[in-house]
Amino acid sequence: MAYLIEGSTGPWEVVIGLEVHAQVISAAKLFSGASTTFGAEPNTQVSFVDAAFPGMLPVINRECVAQAVRTGLGLNAHINVVSRFDRKNYFYADLPAGYQISQYQHPIVGEGVIEIELADGETKQIGITRLHLEQDAGKSLHDQHPTKSYIDLNRCGVALMEIVSEPDLRSPEEAGAYLRKLRTILRYLGTCDGNMEEGSMRADVNVSVRKHGEPFRTRCEVKNVNSVRFVMLAIEAEAKRQVEVWESGGAVSQETRLYDVARGITRSMRSKEDAHDYRYFPDPDLLPLVLDEDWIAELKSHLPELPDAKKARFIEDYGVPVYDAGVLVAEQATADFYETVAKGRDARLAANWVMGDFFAALNRTGTTIETSPVSAASLGQLIDLVSDSTINGRIAKEVFEAMVDTGKDPGAIVAEKGLRQVTDTGAIDTVVVKVLATNADKVAEYKSGKDKLFGFFVGQVMKAMAGKGNPALVNEALKKALS
Repeated sequence: MAYLIEGSTGPWEVVIGLEVHAQVISAAKLFSGASTTFGAEPNTQVSFVDAAFPGMLPVINRECVAQAVRTGLGLNAHINVVSRFDRKNYFYADLPAGYQISQYQHPIVGEGVIEIELADGETKQIGITRLHLEQDAGKSLHDQHPTKSYIDLNRCGVALMEIVSEPDLRSPEEAGAYLRKLRTILRYLGTCDGNMEEGSMRADVNVSVRKHGEPFRTRCEVKNVNSVRFVMLAIEAEAKRQVEVWESGGAVSQETRLYDVARGITRSMRSKEDAHDYRYFPDPDLLPLVLDEDWIAELKSHLPELPDAKKARFIEDYGVPVYDAGVLVAEQATADFYETVAKGRDARLAANWVMGDFFAALNRTGTTIETSPVSAASLGQLIDLVSDSTINGRIAKEVFEAMVDTGKDPGAIVAEKGLRQVTDTGAIDTVVVKVLATNADKVAEYKSGKDKLFGFFVGQVMKAMAGKGNPALVNEALKKALS
């Protein structure tokens, strides 16, 4: 279903392109040896290069280059063997050099593609225009003093990958799906942690609107949006604003805007700069970056199995539905957890346990897979206890809750609480006789045609056995006694 903004002149199509800034996972910055650890005291991770002291020369970090290449390979993109760093000149308090070392006309990664899946199951290919490396700027703090702004240069010089999409997105939903998919790929690759709350991944959102069949109209860029949800809300707000401008007889001006979370609107920040405003020129302190083809091939040979390939394998090897496979591969930790649980077991039953009770427990306790008291091995053991009839499904739920509360293995909990399933047919028959004798009136009704009372009898027998009766044997014994 197409996403359209309804205006007084009819429907408008929304055109969206995203520029995602992803902080590279590396121990040191792009051109200096200063640490990149998040959360350090202000200005404690700043080298002379980052602070732009006179005479300091940048030295490129090989691992940052490798991370960019890995990302390009993960995006099915062309790796440019020769790329170049330029100086992007602008003046701001948190950019001590007065320029940012970036890549402009010769990026390290060229065109690629990401496949997204929407809520209705439809898939769509979103083009990647380029990925280039650049330095991050520092951070201005305006809320520390009533009349002064403070500057923290810890982030200055940290390596960023700017990943630019084609204007192929047509709705907030598509933009959200694209960001989530990109974040998943980056996390699988280990090139960016995708933590938008900490600022290690943020998006600039380019939005324009047009009538069906028209060429693109003027776009505006909504800057530095730091969550998937806010990206989607910003697109909606900015698209509606532009429709109102066009329909009132005005013209949308190309500019940079900010999304006001509190008011749910976008606000003008500055007129949009063009490339010539930044006076790009090749950085005289850095030679062109020339990559070895064998080195690229070596990096490619060590890439992990990526989400799309893993999803296809889960569907093929484990027989899980398409939707379930998508959920299970969304995070690598979840996929690894599931595979441990499913190995040698009923894979669909394992998926039901992971996506049902296990995910619910994580949400309820505020834990993650890494910190969960229930390990993949112990959840697998619980499923084994059901499969070999040591316990039944109802008791398994009780045992699982005890595992969450105590962290103990399921076998120990079953032994401690005496929860082993009763499979002794003689013992089950004895309870069945007692239940039917106690409910002689219900037996008469059942035999007169009220078949639905059978479930009542099952419940009474299971209640009398504290839920430990084998359901199949209980059903069998009741059918025999009532026939």
